[in-house]
Amino acid sequence: MYRYEKALLAEGKTHIAGCDEVGRGPLAGPLVAASVILNPDDLIIGLNDSKQLSIAKRHSLYQAIMDRALSVSIAVVDVETVDKINVYKASQLALESSVLKLSITPDYVLIDAMKLTLPIPSKSIIKGDTLSASIAAASIVAKVTRDKMMIDLSIKYPKYGFEHHKGYPTKKHLAALKKYGATPIHRKSFGPVKALSQTQIEL
Repeated sequence: MYRYEKALLAEGKTHIAGCDEVGRGPLAGPLVAASVILNPDDLIIGLNDSKQLSIAKRHSLYQAIMDRALSVSIAVVDVETVDKINVYKASQLALESSVLKLSITPDYVLIDAMKLTLPIPSKSIIKGDTLSASIAAASIVAKVTRDKMMIDLSIKYPKYGFEHHKGYPTKKHLAALKKYGATPIHRKSFGPVKALSQTQIEL
């Protein structure tokens, strides 16, 4: 997991950031990106794509990252912006913002499968969250952060089960959407939500 980082360190780079985002697929909730600069002298073992980790392992690694990384930053793009500029551009915006918010300016940025416009040299890696420790760390921070946000939102909107599906289009979520309609945190540009609003207009 550290081979990209080790190669860059061998080239003389000292601060290598990884960045990743979560929340492209959900019908509701924000999009969250994170950037992480790990400490090469304090390697965190067990980092992997956040989706491949148990909740307990993810939270344990999240705490290790927050305690031991050189710099961590988080950027959130709200539903209104996702609807306005589309989810792909919103992902780019979130990732770029998270990199620029780091307390240490990185020498190089490793990105999970997306091209960004940055004033820093960077590399996009397909399935980067399974190949780079820095990207994996960012995926964990972003995932834990967004999950917590969705659990908090489930208290405000208890009928939708956000604490379980985190806004993704599960059967239960789609059924609740059909029964109760869209909330202010639903993405109106996304198919099922858009179709619902069109049906309501027709009715």
